[in-house]
Amino acid sequence: MNAEVPRRRLHVIQGKFLVSDQPDVVLTTILGSCVAACLRDPEAGVGGMNHFLLPGDSGSAGTGEATRYGVHLMELLINALLQKGARKNRLEAKIFGGAQTMSRLSDVGRKNGVFAEKFLGDEGIRIVGSSLGGDLGRKVEFWPVSGRARQNVLSGNETLKAVAREQPPAPKPAVADDIEFF
Repeated sequence: MNAEVPRRRLHVIQGKFLVSDQPDVVLTTILGSCVAACLRDPEAGVGGMNHFLLPGDSGSAGTGEATRYGVHLMELLINALLQKGARKNRLEAKIFGGAQTMSRLSDVGRKNGVFAEKFLGDEGIRIVGSSLGGDLGRKVEFWPVSGRARQNVLSGNETLKAVAREQPPAPKPAVADDIEFF
């Protein structure tokens, strides 16, 4: 009898990334307008996933909110893969997400997808699979060693819950006793 290898499921939340070279690891995330890039080096047997909210630009990497931005998380993911023995010229990518989940709002999902495709192209990383756009969220699973990926499209209600999780925290209101220095 061929028993299935037990899996360790690791969830990648917004603004984070994970890398693994363990064959029992499955990286998961839930996306609305956010994008997840799944990168791997098939020869080194290592891969990883990130989950970003906004495309950002190279100037955003130095700010305190840099973890929300794709440019920052793409660089962190690539560097972590290189530290685990990957070579940049062997990396391949699968990208997911970028839905337009609220029709009245700007299409940040489309911008996220365009950013991911451009960033990977500029870095010479081949995209071997993608599922971007639409108006529903996705649950994504990625096996970083094998490169296998699976997505489940969410229902409308599940998408609304995913979008609520993706919203950045509201700024704290000023307290009346706050002192402002010039």
